[in-house]
Amino acid sequence: MRIAIMGSGGVGGYFGARLALGGADVTFIARGAHLAAMRQNGLRVESPLGDLHVANPQVTDAPATIGPVDLVLFSVKLWDTEVAARAVAPLIGPDTGVISFQNGVHKDEVLRRVLGERAVMGGVSYIAATIGEPGLIRHAGKLQKLVFGEYDGQHSSRAKAFLDACLSSGIEAELNADIRRAIWEKFVFLVGLSGTTTTIRKSIGPIRSHPQTRALLLDAMREVVAVGRAQGVALAEDFADNRLAFCDSLPAEMTSSMHHDLERGNRLEVQWLSGDVAERGRAMQIPTPVNRAIYDILALQASGNR
Repeated sequence: MRIAIMGSGGVGGYFGARLALGGADVTFIARGAHLAAMRQNGLRVESPLGDLHVANPQVTDAPATIGPVDLVLFSVKLWDTEVAARAVAPLIGPDTGVISFQNGVHKDEVLRRVLGERAVMGGVSYIAATIGEPGLIRHAGKLQKLVFGEYDGQHSSRAKAFLDACLSSGIEAELNADIRRAIWEKFVFLVGLSGTTTTIRKSIGPIRSHPQTRALLLDAMREVVAVGRAQGVALAEDFADNRLAFCDSLPAEMTSSMHHDLERGNRLEVQWLSGDVAERGRAMQIPTPVNRAIYDILALQASGNR
């Protein structure tokens, strides 16, 4: 497969490296110091599953020079979605698939508007990976999984081809016939984890152990479930309780990428996480006081402080 990685940070860099070493024709789209380091020293990945090195990656900051591809893996920060989507438009042929592994549920609405309904597939990533330094991706833990599929539930040839590419590259992958629900299932957990760890500024361990903050975490997730069910997503009514039990199984030191961004003074994705839940709730007259409070509490940090 010819694959373009739009956004070569933690998610795109890690899975792109595995795909490239697994035999796929991968081009990384990057910029700045990360781009320069990849050109000079290749792309390195430090992982508990074994370190990786793509010695001579195909990398560019000009997507239009790549030409049509079979698949675009889309993993830029949420505020860059529309600009990045327009940048990859020249890569889209009649059968090209675009899979966003970004956070949130708003992402694919933007991609459809820019790139058209047919191109957009749904996707969810499960991994803790960041840029450790330019040219280096650091993978924490052993979890590294991609879930994806067509929104109409069909097992298309492009979806099956990407599944084969993932499995042959050592990526745990799953083709899902109800990808909208899978995206919302992660959204429930992500909104709870990101909102509480970032406002409380602690990892999941202390939050789940204290009765008040545990209740806050559960309430934040229950609001997401209520909004999703109101929008027709097939979430079980008690799905937030299921996710709370999942939180109990996580390493106590686990936190969220938004918490990391807050600590580094970076821009936050809160507008597309708790903020999105609050806005959807307001439009449907569903109370979302916890997520509205999280969005308001983080308002002064949302644009970063650098």
